[in-house]
Amino acid sequence: MKIAIVGSTGMVGRTMLNILEYSNISISELLPVASKKSIGKSITFKGKKYLVTSIENAIEQKPDIALFSAGGNISLEWAPKFAEVGTVVIDNSSAWRMDATKKLIVPEINANLLTKEDKIIANPNCSTIQLVMALAPIHKTYGIKRLVISTYQSVTGTGKAAVTQLENEKNNQPSEKTYPHPIHNNLIPHCDVFQENDYTKEELKLVNETRKILGDDTIKITATAVRVPVVGGHSESVNITLKKEYDLKALKKLLANTEGVVLKDNPAKNEYPMPIDAEGKDEVFVGRIRRDFSEENALNMWVVSDNLRKGAATNTIQIAKYLLENVL
Repeated sequence: MKIAIVGSTGMVGRTMLNILEYSNISISELLPVASKKSIGKSITFKGKKYLVTSIENAIEQKPDIALFSAGGNISLEWAPKFAEVGTVVIDNSSAWRMDATKKLIVPEINANLLTKEDKIIANPNCSTIQLVMALAPIHKTYGIKRLVISTYQSVTGTGKAAVTQLENEKNNQPSEKTYPHPIHNNLIPHCDVFQENDYTKEELKLVNETRKILGDDTIKITATAVRVPVVGGHSESVNITLKKEYDLKALKKLLANTEGVVLKDNPAKNEYPMPIDAEGKDEVFVGRIRRDFSEENALNMWVVSDNLRKGAATNTIQIAKYLLENVL
């Protein structure tokens, strides 16, 4: 099994390498790919050193699978070139997510859609993945009518430069700004770029990707995405209006029995999900589940996950594992 990682020196790429190192995927050859300034540098994987190579060289090697985390423009240009030589591309960028010809996959929900014909597979946005992990069993059982989502997103979602900005501001050091405002001791209601309708791309990803993954364009969704001075993971406050009546105990049991979801919901003991607890873990944590008394068949819940792991790297590798075990 020959695997290329495009964007291997970035935060998600490094997390992929870490997860692969402890996975049971048998890798005969690893091709770490990065930008020209990183070519020739070495990375260590399972005790062996590998030199970072160019994307052109990686294509010539015809890897079985290429895991992409290098931005949308790179994916648009190079993913089809990998696909042409027979490589299956699993892409972390937004480039292919809403392409009608590409599958948008969260393995626990819709991996069964994958076939041998799928050469470019889209990995959803980090905030979408944790959201749909909690929503999918609820939608299947009760039907979701409307969602109101507010996110509290870690600076790691922006990348290394944003983490550096936060650390420098904490230490009163000069720093290049990734964000248009200070992030230390601050909240910025601005994730990704603003669109003509004054929503950001991140907010619209939550709307469009959620509908695509759940396979239901009738769900009414609105979202506000906020950047917070946190490193551990993303958090989301989700208000859900259901089509059917629900029993709160039964709904909590449903989530507790969902693969990849951990129910942490005991307010009497101050037990609820927090990013500090989710950091470094692959599960999606759900809590603060309570009835919304202002609306019929509605509820609130709080969803937390490590955005670099299940929100990106882990989900990508789970897709690869599913392909190897069931499709390829």
